Amino acid sequence: MDFSLTNEQIDLHSRTLAFARETLGGNAADWRAAWQACADFGLLGCATPQAYGGEGYDTVTAVAILEALGQGCPDNGLTLAVNGQIWAVMEPVLAFGTDAQKQRYLPALCDGRMVGAHGMTEKESGSDAFALKTRAERRKAGYVLNGKKIYIGMGPVCDLALVFASTDPSQGRWGLSAFLVEASDPGFDRGPVQEKMGLQGSLMGTLTLRDCWVPEHRRLGDEGDGASIFQHSMEWERSFIFASHVGSMARQLEDSVAFARGRKVFGQSIDGFQSVSNRLADMRLRLELSRMLLYKAAWLKSRGEPCALEAAMAKLQISEAFVASSQDALRIRGGEGYMSGQDAERDLRDALGGVIYSGTSDIQRQIIASLL
Repeated sequence: MDFSLTNEQIDLHSRTLAFARETLGGNAADWRAAWQACADFGLLGCATPQAYGGEGYDTVTAVAILEALGQGCPDNGLTLAVNGQIWAVMEPVLAFGTDAQKQRYLPALCDGRMVGAHGMTEKESGSDAFALKTRAERRKAGYVLNGKKIYIGMGPVCDLALVFASTDPSQGRWGLSAFLVEASDPGFDRGPVQEKMGLQGSLMGTLTLRDCWVPEHRRLGDEGDGASIFQHSMEWERSFIFASHVGSMARQLEDSVAFARGRKVFGQSIDGFQSVSNRLADMRLRLELSRMLLYKAAWLKSRGEPCALEAAMAKLQISEAFVASSQDALRIRGGEGYMSGQDAERDLRDALGGVIYSGTSDIQRQIIASLL
């Protein structure tokens, strides 16, 4: 395994980092402007073939670009939303969609004309992902969907939602199907933005379907393919949705080292105190381990190999490491770090969500154990 980046990949990483710092360096009040800036720079289409409006980069290159995005952009919610669309919406359409579906949706998702959401979670189906209550009743030329999806990232503003519903409840998980629902579809309602403790740049809300008519040509895959599509998308999502958070950890470490060298107590810089230097060392170790697992998953995907185990390990490691390093970054800064509006305080609130979404840390441990 060789995870070293090529000169082209290093250049793309550098240019993305500069773009993120210059354009997304603050917490933008206008998420739409930030989203469009990401689209115009090519971030939303980084993993999509050029035939469908994307940049056509391989998985390792896309991951390097998204890592740089997280390093340069302090809005962890925005970077999560970007990654969520790429890996949980666009990748399933690319893998399972008809050419007509790809031509209709992928270019619009790449250039910012559309925002995508992944509609799986329901009140009774969090970790038990396939215990869905949403139903899709077959009609002559399509389906009528009824149900409610909750905690949906970018749900309140999505133009397209990949919605999972049961077409045959008697078949359990094998009776699930996937549908491409457009915001203009009658009976489809996007709820308001819901407040949460962190990740403010990722707008969360509910999706409600009341006798929502979806034509047959917008079913993704065949009837009963929903579970397979979901598992496919989750492997990609678990592998790479934290790519930008690895970049956030790199930014955290850089800022913490600079702060520790500049902060003087008892006549010396605090990086000379072992309790502080130990935290910096632990932050560096977590960053390197996280980066290695992230790029191993990307390397495997680039080779067309399965990586269910590596995806679960990457998701578990990075999410837990981001929390631990956020705590260390805050403690290094003392009272200043605890104040609202500080990067360290915001990063900690943002990091805590990662141990829940895309499968909790406990679920990842179960997956890892089952694959041993």
